Amino acid sequence: MIGTRIAAVGHYQPARVLTNEELEEMVDTSDAWIRSRVGIRTRRIAGPDEPVDELAAHAAAKALASAGIESAAVDLVVVATSTAIDRSPNTAARLAARLGMVSPATLDLNVVCAGFTHALATADHAVRAGAAERAVVVGADKMSQVADWTDRGTCVLVGDGAGAAVVTAGHAESGGAGIGPVLWGSVPGLGHAVRIEGTPPRFAQEGQSVYRWATTTLPPIARKVCERAGTTPEELAAVVLHQANLRIIEPVAAKLGAVNAVVAKDVVESGNTSAASIPLALSKLVERGEISTGDPVLLFGFGGNLSYAGQVVRCP
Repeated sequence: MIGTRIAAVGHYQPARVLTNEELEEMVDTSDAWIRSRVGIRTRRIAGPDEPVDELAAHAAAKALASAGIESAAVDLVVVATSTAIDRSPNTAARLAARLGMVSPATLDLNVVCAGFTHALATADHAVRAGAAERAVVVGADKMSQVADWTDRGTCVLVGDGAGAAVVTAGHAESGGAGIGPVLWGSVPGLGHAVRIEGTPPRFAQEGQSVYRWATTTLPPIARKVCERAGTTPEELAAVVLHQANLRIIEPVAAKLGAVNAVVAKDVVESGNTSAASIPLALSKLVERGEISTGDPVLLFGFGGNLSYAGQVVRCP
């Protein structure tokens, strides 16, 4: 029986660090206000000459190198993003061209902050169905180019970056089935609570609505994700939620009951990087050795469209 696994992960962030102290000079805010409301200290900001596909390509190249897989062997690229400016060629196709891939299927997927977990499920399904053998899944966003830098309620949140995973086939009987079943859905009637709209497009949200939804509705759904994987929250080695806001991450993780897990809090140094946030945080946990190969990890994305998607994966 064919299963799937994450063979390796990688991440990339721009060099430019934007601190809370710098934001104090841009809008009516303060370091103390930002830390108390969202928990963020710094975020990375891409330059005008760093498009989303470049961020994505750096992360993908790192993941492929870690997996020991040549770019030419990849037959599926799925990029989750909501901030790419151009429609065609899409971000996945531009990433493939940058890395010298030969003939992969190239898909962009826009589910905003839940994009990576949707994209990972899409690649998982494709490999299980025999439609692909080696896939690269990337979450990449340049939130700085859709931010309203005069709105202190949203501009303090955003950061830029990319995270990637290499997905390959694995035989379940040998422990290779490392990506559990996805649980996904949305609340279409509340989709307006998180928006990137207009010309030029700008990010806006109804913060209190999102907070209430995330902290009350999502913990039971996250527990169901664990049930689908045959794992209890107590067995999790790590919990990697969308890095939206520390005031959301901490209560959701606590209500989940993952008492033995490392809870990713990359939002503190990276801000909200939308679709990049989960793979970015996961890659850093792996790189720092905070989780080990084979450990069960909950990935759970939520946000734009008031969409959500999660799965339990085994650490590469």
